[in-house]
Amino acid sequence: MRQTLPTVLPDLSSPRQKVGAALTEFLDAKERAAPGKELLHLTSALRGLLTGGKRLRSLLCLYGWQAAGATGDMNAAVRTAAGIELFQVFALVHDDVMDDSDVRRGRPSAHRALATAYTDSGGPASRARAHGLGAAVLLGDLALVWSDELLHTADLGPERLAQVLPLVAEMRGEVMYGQLLDLQTTGRLSGDVETALHVIRYKTAKYTIERPLHIGAAVAGATPPVLDACTAFGIPLGEAFQLRDDLLGVFGDPAKTGKPILDDLREGKATVLMALAVQRASTAELRTLREHVGRSDLNEDHAAAVRTVLNSTGARQTVEEMITTRRAEALAALDNAPFPDGVTASLRRFALDATARQA
Repeated sequence: MRQTLPTVLPDLSSPRQKVGAALTEFLDAKERAAPGKELLHLTSALRGLLTGGKRLRSLLCLYGWQAAGATGDMNAAVRTAAGIELFQVFALVHDDVMDDSDVRRGRPSAHRALATAYTDSGGPASRARAHGLGAAVLLGDLALVWSDELLHTADLGPERLAQVLPLVAEMRGEVMYGQLLDLQTTGRLSGDVETALHVIRYKTAKYTIERPLHIGAAVAGATPPVLDACTAFGIPLGEAFQLRDDLLGVFGDPAKTGKPILDDLREGKATVLMALAVQRASTAELRTLREHVGRSDLNEDHAAAVRTVLNSTGARQTVEEMITTRRAEALAALDNAPFPDGVTASLRRFALDATARQA
């Protein structure tokens, strides 16, 4: 049964500011101790990537901490959440390299920005692309290493650290697996909805929702029922979140999302949305999809033709229905979750906001 005893919860009204302050303090210390000024190019890029993000994972880490009944000093939870944010930067930078993306959060992606900085400092234009890619790989690696350092210096204590570390390791392994699945399926026009859902589960649902909740709960010494409730809520919500993101990646407004609406189609991302369309397309509609999806020179006219098929086959509507079903499942899981009332209310609002996004 859900906990009903009155509980005074720490204020999470400004979790982004708390996590942001921890990250700023950490990076300031790293810059002071840097072996040379060259490293400042990477720390500056890190700061840019940490600006403007939604910080969903760190927020959920703190909610998980509260869900396990924690009260009082939240410094260890905040530093752990900050470590998750740095791991997210690692994942984003490497993802953009693999996808050759130009934009991230409305700004040039890391490898593009680092390439520009290289030529601005006098580097030859002929080396700019190679430099940007190489420097971005190092940037991602640095974020990964420092995310680990933040975790190990979060003052968790041996018992809590022993509970948290396996969950962090699982999260990292799962997101690598999900990314590999994404790489293997991208560019292959397929009607395989189950495989597309499998990618979603590992690349997003577990990594974005379930594991941050688990890790935060473990910081507070969560019991198995709390962790199980985090899973029951997190997996369906994470799937719904990614399904919404896939829709925004094709039908969204880039000015509001900060995400281009041609990239997924150019890359031929194997989304549930596309798999449903392939399953249901007429011969002519399938010809349109094969002609345009995955082409590097795809333009807005080509994209409009693809969107027409996504609508006419009912794929877009079905994905909306899948989002609704999974959101309802996540919300139902909260009804019996052994969480304090205040956390349950916060997670309910989070679920609605995350899946009703239009931008």
